[in-house]
Amino acid sequence: MKGVPLTEELYKYITETFIEEDDLLKQVVKNTADKNLPVIQVSPETGKLLGMFIKMINAKHVLEIGTLTGYSSIWMARALPPGGSVITLELTNEHADEAEKNFSTAGLENKITLIRGKALESLDLLAGKTFDMVFIDADKENCVNYFNKVINMVRPGGLIITDNTLRRGEVIDPEPGPGAQGIIAYNKLAANDSRVESILIPIDDGITLSFVK
Repeated sequence: MKGVPLTEELYKYITETFIEEDDLLKQVVKNTADKNLPVIQVSPETGKLLGMFIKMINAKHVLEIGTLTGYSSIWMARALPPGGSVITLELTNEHADEAEKNFSTAGLENKITLIRGKALESLDLLAGKTFDMVFIDADKENCVNYFNKVINMVRPGGLIITDNTLRRGEVIDPEPGPGAQGIIAYNKLAANDSRVESILIPIDDGITLSFVK
């Protein structure tokens, strides 16, 4: 095996040393669980990494596909410079309602715009806009379709980042489920599309990072 196996002790060392998940972010997760909404937000280390990517490429305009209750949106919006913005797309009204409450509590309602509805339809409405970074964290069956929609919306030197691209290990199962099949197709596309240079980073459930040429 390449690399060091990530034990619970090592994971705790990483998070305690490098991750500052403040009380507001912790409350977002708690409220999500208390309201019986899916607790499937990104991990704290992924949230911090998203923010660091924003700073590394001097991003001002970010698009997120899949808001849930806004945990990752907050990480990204906090990393943006003055005048920066996040547009985030969410299908489920219950999730969107909770996310907008969280954005207000975080004082970020003027930095984050939430668009409700089917993401593929919302992306059509956004055609013509240019983003520095796109974060895809929605239904896995449509990841290839999302990539094909956003590839022409990201500036050269920008990033497309997709979450859950190890799919809890299902990507190497002999009979992967529909979500895993969507991820397998996505990873193959990202690895071979000449418009991007990509790598899968084994953090949390895996993120595939694509640099737009």
